[in-house]
Amino acid sequence: MAADSRGERLLMLVYLLCCVPAADTCLQCERIIRVLHEDLILSAPAVKYQVELTMICDQAYEKYKLTSLQRKGVIGSITSKTIQILEKGNRILEKHLDTFIRDGLCPNKCGFLKRRLIDCLTCKFKTYICPSPSGQPNCGENPVQAEEGGQVVFSCYQPWHYLISGKPEYYYSWAPLNESDFVPLVVTHDSSVVLNQLQLDEQGTYRCSLQEENRTIFYQVTFLLTVTPLPCQTLRSFVTLPSLPYGDSDSPLQPTEARLVPVIAMAAALSLIVSVGLTVALGDVFRLNEVMPLSHG
Repeated sequence: MAADSRGERLLMLVYLLCCVPAADTCLQCERIIRVLHEDLILSAPAVKYQVELTMICDQAYEKYKLTSLQRKGVIGSITSKTIQILEKGNRILEKHLDTFIRDGLCPNKCGFLKRRLIDCLTCKFKTYICPSPSGQPNCGENPVQAEEGGQVVFSCYQPWHYLISGKPEYYYSWAPLNESDFVPLVVTHDSSVVLNQLQLDEQGTYRCSLQEENRTIFYQVTFLLTVTPLPCQTLRSFVTLPSLPYGDSDSPLQPTEARLVPVIAMAAALSLIVSVGLTVALGDVFRLNEVMPLSHG
């Protein structure tokens, strides 16, 4: 859209310039107009833009012819009309420049802006410096709070940063609480950094500076990070029964030596009786088996 509007304004100025000398012919018949249009087309930086400008000029010629047919097809002296048109164009130009100076020239509300602009007197690029309204690159402090184990994002971006000429980078540094010595963290083209799994010892002052390799600072902002510790977790208590005192004879569950010895002796005696009984029974069975064949014989 910006390129189209610039092209339209440029064509309008060309048309106005073509009207400066008094003429008694139609605009599409003036050789100077065709020469200026050809120069305009050749000044385009690429072939596709030259094709677009050619189509615009051809359409302009058709409009000239249509306008001439609608108005008897003749034209007289246009000197006074040209002056009026030029004065109107000058007022439009003044309004455009005033708006650009107010809203677009120095959009930085803080910090320094160094940008490339076209010098209207020389038609060449020049470096223009937009000073900081406060005279300093520092753009204030921002308090930031986060929980232990959580995440925090530091953003150093401002919409006017892309206008800065050159290739500045964002420098992030950190200083612990109540200390002024900053430790470098990272240098990056990204305007934001993320800290994960925050610890209590990571709180402090974080600084972001947008600067060139020669240490020229254009923008600087400070973040005061406070990390809130997690609440203490309450452990579930387990109920434990008190142990019986050793050697308590009144407790039926107390495994004392006096109670274990009779039990062991009784178990041994029963085992012996069962073994003897099984031996006697087996001996009787064998003797019966030996006597029975003799009695049959």
